[in-house]
This record gives sequence, C-alpha cells and structure tokens, in this order.
Amino acid sequence: MSYNVENLLNLLDLEPIEVNIFRGLHRDIGSGRVFGGQVLAQALVAAQRTVPQERTAHSLHGYFILPGDLSVPIVYFVDQLRDGKSFTTRRVTAIQHGHAIFNLSASFHVREPGLEHQLPMPDVPPPEELRSELAIIRERAPTDLPAETLKRITQDRPIDFRLVEDIDPFDPSKQPPIRNVWFRAIGPMPDELLSHQAVLAFASDYSLLGAALQPHGRTFRRPDIQVASLDHALWLHRECRADDWLLYSTDSPVAAGARGFARGSIFTRDGVLVASVAQEGLMRER
Repeated sequence: MSYNVENLLNLLDLEPIEVNIFRGLHRDIGSGRVFGGQVLAQALVAAQRTVPQERTAHSLHGYFILPGDLSVPIVYFVDQLRDGKSFTTRRVTAIQHGHAIFNLSASFHVREPGLEHQLPMPDVPPPEELRSELAIIRERAPTDLPAETLKRITQDRPIDFRLVEDIDPFDPSKQPPIRNVWFRAIGPMPDELLSHQAVLAFASDYSLLGAALQPHGRTFRRPDIQVASLDHALWLHRECRADDWLLYSTDSPVAAGARGFARGSIFTRDGVLVASVAQEGLMRER
C-alpha cells in the first residue's frame, strides 16, 4: 500500500476553515486509532499558521485526552494567548464529535544568538549498516494477525526507521530500557522549516514508549498489553532537515502505576543535538 513522504506532507497541510480554525485528515498506521504523532504534528502546523514567519517553534507540550476516531476529520482550534517582543504563545485544541481529544501549548521564539553547549551523541553504528524496521516487520509478522492489521503494519512508510538494537518487533526478549533509532523521511522535502519540524514531531512519538516496554519483554503490537501516549513534550533546539538521517536516542528511567516514562534526544548525523523529547504513556496489562 503506497504511503510516501508526499502523502505525509499533504496530511500535515491543514485546510483552513475560519480564522484560527483548521481541519486535518489522517491515515491508519495499524493501531486502530489516529496516531498520536500525527495529531501532535498537525497541532504544531495549526499553531504556526497563526504566528509570524520569523518566529519558530521551540517548545511543545501536549496531552492526549481521547483516542482519535479514524472515521472523521479532526478540527483544530487555535487560541492566540500572547504575542510578546520575543516569544509567542499558542494553545491548540483538537476536536472530534464535539469533544477535545488533544490539547497543545506551543511557544515560538524570534531567532537570536546565545550561549551553546550539548551532550555528545551516543556512539552507534551508521544507518547504512542497519536494516529497515519495515523490512524486519514484513519478514517476521505473525500469520495469526487479522488480514487488515497485517496490511496496515506492512504498508509502505514515509519515514525509514532503523533500530540499532536487535529487538524483535513481535516477540521481544527482556532488554535494558535503552533504544536508539535512526530515521529520515524517504525522499526529498521542501526547504520550508515548518515541514521539517512537523515531520520530526510526527516521528518523535513513534516507538518512544518501546524503551519502557523493553525490560518487560513486551511490545505494543501484541494484545496482552494496552499502550497509549498520555502526554508528550518536544523541545526544538536547532534547525535540521527531516530528510537527512537523524538519531533518536531514548531511554526509560521508570515505569510505575501502569505508566511508563521515556525521554529522548534527537541528533543530526554529525552529532548536533537538535531536539529533546519526554513522554509518559499508559502501559496496562490486559
């Protein structure tokens, strides 16, 4: 089933309905509900469309309230909370069936120079030495999966994910809560910064909680556990291109109370730290 980066960019290009109101479509990736990373990315796009172009997103904080319904579009309402001299603040509410399914607080900043430092990137093999996760999924997908689910999880992807650690996507062994993944959009993207930030936001929700499941030998692809993002924070430190290889280095310091916490750092191939991520998610045994 075709699903390329052009399809993804079209998905993130929202339809303006009224002032501060936008509508977005979605695509089933095999979870049976709207992918949280897509809602996060679309909310970012909605907020940015109400902000002067010279101000770019540096901080996003979102809460997933209800599962997204794949049968209807999502409407995004933007509240213009503040326009200061250096910072702009927006609040976005995603609506389906008259109810909020997600809300986002976003802050935008005028570019300015300042002090800089960062932690080094982990020493991991380059993406060329690793197999695509999609190829591994197609190779190891269990035959007992429903035909429609199998079709969805093995469809073409707009983003190539390559795991550094050897993790079976369907029957993982218990491993330390550390996961490193190379990713990039498959195909060239336009130069517009918002497109690259939106695709990065989309990818930042993919498999982040996988690190929290690893010590327990569990995967969200099996029915013995319910996994769902509860909240998600993304800090955008520097500009980057989502069609170049990026390393997503994640770990999970704790899981407790049927919730797992994970955090991540996103580096360019040459070791520049461009974004940081934190997320708590439901991890409920069925």
